[in-house]
Amino acid sequence: MPVLDITDLAAALPQYAPLVGLDPGEKTIGVAVSDVTRTVASPLHTIEKTRFTKDAEALFKLMDSRGAVGIVIGLPMNMDGTEGVRAQSNRALARNILRLKDLPIAFWDERLSTAAVTRVLIDEHDVNRKRRAEVVDKMAAAWILQGALERMRNG
Repeated sequence: MPVLDITDLAAALPQYAPLVGLDPGEKTIGVAVSDVTRTVASPLHTIEKTRFTKDAEALFKLMDSRGAVGIVIGLPMNMDGTEGVRAQSNRALARNILRLKDLPIAFWDERLSTAAVTRVLIDEHDVNRKRRAEVVDKMAAAWILQGALERMRNG
């Protein structure tokens, strides 16, 4: 299955099944999951990156445990709308996942998602630096997935 546009993702999915959102970074992959109605995204886990096959195995295990049927991957666009090295890396991640498992995958523009989550953690919850480091990746994944879910719902 090719990578889909976010507006086409819903049509490629069975009804009442969750999606997984990913915030891939250099050292970790933040993972979030939606509810079965694809209304609310929740932070789930952070995968410490090692080798791709091991990372993919951890991802697929998380997906299977939640019954997730598709993936939304954050695409870190530059502020001018162009794609940089990180965006190319995330596109490669999608291609590599598709080599192992035929899943519906879409990208979602994640510009400033980590900054937004960090700001919420500091300003609204007064979370210290150590705790932020533990949760920011999976919370950014939830931020990404929530934006994609809202776009899917509102066309």
